[in-house]
Amino acid sequence: MSPDHDTHAPPTAAEPAAEAAGSLAEFRAFRERMNTRILGENNLVINRFFNLDGRAYEAGALDVKTKELLGLVASLVLRCDDCITYHIVRCAEEGVTREEAFETLSIGLIVGGSIVIPHLRRAVDRWDELTGK
Repeated sequence: MSPDHDTHAPPTAAEPAAEAAGSLAEFRAFRERMNTRILGENNLVINRFFNLDGRAYEAGALDVKTKELLGLVASLVLRCDDCITYHIVRCAEEGVTREEAFETLSIGLIVGGSIVIPHLRRAVDRWDELTGK
């Protein structure tokens, strides 16, 4: 997780549902505040991991859009709603179309199975919130 990216840790049983997670504005504000706080500790391992995570999503042999779509699939399969939200936002920023988003979500569903369905619902809700649909 870099200041511009989220890691893909599986959720714990204590994590709230997306409805309790609040708006995108709240998500962004909390994420920014906590990333600043965490990086401010200047822990070498944490800072290097955040940097590595962020650099992995830079353009290379694959473009940024493709990498964000891959991140979305991984996040869906790992059932991390914060990561799903992050990648949904980044996908929208990278110009992912509704059709591309749903095709990507379908891959995550196939790989992850029916246990992914609640996270798929929240992903679609976030997409709709971003796109006004």
